[in-house]
Amino acid sequence: MRGGAVCAPLRSSEREVGNNMIENLDRPGAVLAAAAAGLLAAVGLVMVAYAQPAGANFPGTPAKIVYSNSDGNDFEIFTIRPDGGGRVQLTDNTTSDRAPVYSPSGNRIAYEGFDGQDDEIFTIGATGGGKIQVTDNTTSDEDPYYSPNGERIAYEGFDGNDDEIFTIRRDGGGRVQVTDNTRDDFDPTYGPGGIRIAYIGDDGQDDEIYAIKTDGSANRRVTDNTTTEDEPDYSPDGARIAYESFDGQDDEIFTIKLDGGAKRRVTDNTTIDTQPVYSPNGMRLVYASYDGQDDEIFTIKLDGGGRVQVTDNTTDDTAPHWGSS
Repeated sequence: MRGGAVCAPLRSSEREVGNNMIENLDRPGAVLAAAAAGLLAAVGLVMVAYAQPAGANFPGTPAKIVYSNSDGNDFEIFTIRPDGGGRVQLTDNTTSDRAPVYSPSGNRIAYEGFDGQDDEIFTIGATGGGKIQVTDNTTSDEDPYYSPNGERIAYEGFDGNDDEIFTIRRDGGGRVQVTDNTRDDFDPTYGPGGIRIAYIGDDGQDDEIYAIKTDGSANRRVTDNTTTEDEPDYSPDGARIAYESFDGQDDEIFTIKLDGGAKRRVTDNTTIDTQPVYSPNGMRLVYASYDGQDDEIFTIKLDGGGRVQVTDNTTDDTAPHWGSS
């Protein structure tokens, strides 16, 4: 592990309305006029469906935050409210469980865990229990991320030469290799609509952000500089990507447009800030940062104000991900 939304699909009811309006166009006279007006309404529904900020994996009201905590022996999965209350431990074993992410429904959590041989992808109920092993092979699979419809999981896996981006059904079937090159690709994150995956690629000099379609086509570079970028995450409306980057002194949190423009700095301090993830309403970021003693979980507004410390203990808390209700 290296560290830690386009268009929303139409609902079936909206597709049905659109189909009925199109069928009505075959009717003559006044019915045709009415159908044409209805078609405009249907188009309006389509535009609303594609414009709503529901492209993130978990649109809605910000709910609990899942993260990985080190107890000195290994890492386990916990959830906590954004105000720091209601902490619940989900995993409890003798191996490290890391990089947890909520499913779109908030009912399950995917994470990487050791299976006795290497790291594999697992899922577990959001309140614990019901553990399912998704990947099962002889190489490490890491950094899972749910697709917006919850049916697939993107992750980083070894293809025999280097690390590449893969997707797989949540039941462990239908594995697809998305990237295929001679460099390491990692930290995948689905964009809204499930059309693209942002990820980090090692260009031989440093790590940069790329975005690619889930079928492996239309790969494009988002950042291009002489510093390292890691841990990308799409905003709920799909317009920007949050990420961590070296500012010359330490890692800080930034956001950037999908075309690589309008870079904005979110954090600016003398400690390392990493692994940013947008809240479901797109108003804040959750991330991990050093508090002077160890790594803790914080949230912050997009303009860098309103910083809130969520966890506060004597062990490292890392890799947060924000769920919705």
